[in-house]
Amino acid sequence: MSSPAPEPLAPEAAPLSTASGRPGQLVRRELRRRGSVKISLVIIGLFLVMAAAAPLLSALGGWSPDAFDKSAVDPYLGGTPLGPLGGISADHWLGVEPVTGRDLFARVVHGAQVSLLIALTATAIVVVTGTAAGIAAGYFGGRTDALLSRLMDLTMSFPSLIFMIAMMSVAKDVNRILLMTAVIGLFGWPGVARVVRGQTLSLKHREYVDAARVGGSGPWRILTRDVLPGVAGPVIAYTTLIIPGMIATEAALSYLGVGVRPPTPSWGQMIAESVSFYDTDPMYFVIPSACLFLTVLAFTLLGDALRDVLDPRGSRA
Repeated sequence: MSSPAPEPLAPEAAPLSTASGRPGQLVRRELRRRGSVKISLVIIGLFLVMAAAAPLLSALGGWSPDAFDKSAVDPYLGGTPLGPLGGISADHWLGVEPVTGRDLFARVVHGAQVSLLIALTATAIVVVTGTAAGIAAGYFGGRTDALLSRLMDLTMSFPSLIFMIAMMSVAKDVNRILLMTAVIGLFGWPGVARVVRGQTLSLKHREYVDAARVGGSGPWRILTRDVLPGVAGPVIAYTTLIIPGMIATEAALSYLGVGVRPPTPSWGQMIAESVSFYDTDPMYFVIPSACLFLTVLAFTLLGDALRDVLDPRGSRA
């Protein structure tokens, strides 16, 4: 008579598999309904393709980002680009840089590669570090939680921008892109860690986690199989909202002259150089500024939509 008892477990396997696919379908359906998401994805995809294919695109335009074209500027007018709208022509699709005559299209696409590489890599460091620290603090508690929480507080209270400027100014003969990525990522993880810690505290006493613990599963298996999927939604939404800040931070450091060094192009560096020419050549300022604005706006709108769908309680808080 004891054999019929396990039979109800078999029908439960099918609903679990269907239920696991249902949230993903609901999320996709909700995101497809939002026009801002579609526009944001198009813009983000455009700039990602631009960054990935930067060498090919600049070769297609016929100019490298470091090639000078003195024939495209007027030496008698302080190097002002010849022609309308900053020298836009069949040879230079977005015009040229004043004084040097470097092709603006080639520099913009290579600037996208540098800016997005730094931003996305720093975001990856922040998300991985913050998620690991937050899960460990929330699940293990006690001294682990106290130590990691104090480390979060210390990192968040540190004047990060001043340290970044000082660090980038002192470091001379190093890979600037690698250093910027590491320095930006160093100060970004506590925000993710706090979000993940709060989610983990609410998940670690759920029935399925207790069942896994009673069933003999170790901490690593519980964290990766039960807790991590539960915090994935807020982390994905938060990640999308981090990227605009990373792009803006890289641009700000380059604008202040402590980011990537010439001749490596960067949107922030181009905006800083264009300040001297906004009266005579406003397009030199408008084009990289528009690229920076559109990228940050697209990631922000996408992140807001993902937060509303994946973490509605956090969006109302």
